[in-house]
Amino acid sequence: MTSNTDKLWAPAPFPVAAAGLPSEVRIYEVGPRDGLQAETELVPTDVKAEFCRRLVAAGVSTIELTSFVSPKWIPQLADAEQLMADVSLPADVRQVVLAPNQRGLDRALAAGAREVAVFVSATETFASKNLNTTIDGALAAAEPVVRGALAAGLPVRGYISMVFGDPWEGQVSSSQVAAVAERLIRMGVSTLSLGDTIGVATPGHVHDMLASVLATGIDVSVLSMHFHDTYGQALTNVYASLQAGITEFDSAAGGLGRCPYARGATGNLATEDLLWMLHGLGITTGIDLDALTDTSIWMTQQIGHPTASRVVTALAAAGS
Repeated sequence: MTSNTDKLWAPAPFPVAAAGLPSEVRIYEVGPRDGLQAETELVPTDVKAEFCRRLVAAGVSTIELTSFVSPKWIPQLADAEQLMADVSLPADVRQVVLAPNQRGLDRALAAGAREVAVFVSATETFASKNLNTTIDGALAAAEPVVRGALAAGLPVRGYISMVFGDPWEGQVSSSQVAAVAERLIRMGVSTLSLGDTIGVATPGHVHDMLASVLATGIDVSVLSMHFHDTYGQALTNVYASLQAGITEFDSAAGGLGRCPYARGATGNLATEDLLWMLHGLGITTGIDLDALTDTSIWMTQQIGHPTASRVVTALAAAGS
């Protein structure tokens, strides 16, 4: 029998390195933008700014702050300029904002953006329903944003959504994804995020898709993977990506966010769940898991609903 005075073990991943995997991985934190934009209740700007500061204090070195999208489309992000003015993060933190069009780029530049991202689709139906255009149209809209950002001396990140499956079109051809990726790289993007928007990927599909993209001559070092955990496959897909040499992963603290096009979607891969696996593999991230967990617990109190992260839930219970 355990007495009340006995101290229980504080759970933490036990690091055991696996052969052939990267020794270091960059976490691209999307919680403040991709995560919070899915919240139905408006999150105050000061809460968003404090969230960003707490993420950075926990060791997050790459963070997507907001999007300069029209407020009528995403009211949650109407405070983009105010957030940029208020957040005041260290200069060595990579800070990215989404600029969906020329107007968005103009606003981002005026607000002092340091890096911008553009967003396109791998499928025609999603391009039509989410971007109100075609694949070619989305690429054409992205081109002046990329050109303008580069002219201003800013690096550009490219997003491709629906890389593994589309709720209307079904499975997506790896060669189709590779063609879109190649066009973005030729356009001038310096990094490229490949998104499993509805969370249907499996490890074999990850290897197949990455092989097609890399066959175009794109270097693995510019690629990032963005997984959703709808079918519980996100971490196995991360492992498959690590085997292929991927060293950057998108994730959201506490598993914030969701995809409205995937029934039962649980949102972005939680950063804490990702860290538990990476740290257990002896892979360096520079992020303090306990501090990040505390941040996500704080954030649940601000938004009024529980975390989607299993690691946050378990660590909170272990510490209670």
